[in-house]
Amino acid sequence: MIDPRRLRVLRALADHGTVTAAAAALHLTPSAVSQQLAALESEAGHPLLVRKGRRVSLTPAGSLLVEHAHVVAAELERAQATLDGLASGSAGRVAVAAFASAITQVVAPALAALKKRSIELSVRDAEGHESVRLLLDGEIDVAITEEHRATERVTRFPLYTEPFDVLLPPGHAVSGPVDLATLADEDWVVTLPGNPLRDVVEMACAQAGFTPRIRHNSDDFRAIEALVAAGAGVALAPRNAVGGVAVRRAVAGVAPMRRVVAAVRRGSEDHPLIKAVLEQLRR
Repeated sequence: MIDPRRLRVLRALADHGTVTAAAAALHLTPSAVSQQLAALESEAGHPLLVRKGRRVSLTPAGSLLVEHAHVVAAELERAQATLDGLASGSAGRVAVAAFASAITQVVAPALAALKKRSIELSVRDAEGHESVRLLLDGEIDVAITEEHRATERVTRFPLYTEPFDVLLPPGHAVSGPVDLATLADEDWVVTLPGNPLRDVVEMACAQAGFTPRIRHNSDDFRAIEALVAAGAGVALAPRNAVGGVAVRRAVAGVAPMRRVVAAVRRGSEDHPLIKAVLEQLRR
C-alpha cells in the first residue's frame, strides 16, 4: 500500500523543485524528506525521481502519481470537512491571505462581521501568486487571488471585478480616457517579474502595439503611485489599489480587468468554518 502521507511529500517536491525547499514547506528536515521519497519509490515499485544536481524532476511515473495525490488530498479534505461538520462549526479560526486592496475592500469588513459569530480570521498580506502557494502548502485556508492564478487543485469563488486605470504624473498632457498607444514613448512603472499583474500590463501594451519601456519596479501600488506622481513614468493599476496621489484616467476602449476570487483547497469548501468565511467574503 502507498502511504498517503508520503504522497504529500511528493506533491511538495513537485511544487518546489528541490528537497530543501520541499522540506521547508513541510517543516521537515531534508533528510526526512529524502527518506520519505525513497520509501514511496519502494512502495510504488517505480522510479519516481530524476536527480539533476540540487534539483529533482519527476519521472513519468512520478508525474502520474502526483496527479493521483491531488485527488487523494481533495478527498481527505472532504473527509475532514465532513467530520468537522459533526461539530457545530460555530467557532474557530481561519487563516486568510490577500493583497492589500482586497484586505481593505473585502477581508476587513468580513472580519468584523465574523467576529460577532466567534469566527476569527488570521489575515496575511500576500500578492495573489504568493497566496496560492501558501494555500497549497497548507499554511492558510483561504487565498484571495486573481482568477487566472488559481489551479485545478483549488475551488474558486468569484468576489469582484475591477478595471485597470492609467496613472499619470500631475500636469501630464493626456486628458480624458487614455488610448494606451499614446503612452508608447513613456517610461513605465510596473510590478516585479512573477507578479501576475505585470503580465496584464505587458499584454495590454502589446495589444496597443508597443512594448513598455520599464524603468521602475514595485509590488506595492502605493509605491508605484508615488513614483508616478514624482514624474518617474506612467503605470496601469487596478482601480481599488490606488488612492489619489497620481492623476488617474480611465483606459479608452476595453480596459484590462482584474477578476478577484477566493480560493480554497479542493475538498475543503464544505468545512463549516471555511464555508462561513466564504459566504461572508462574497457578501
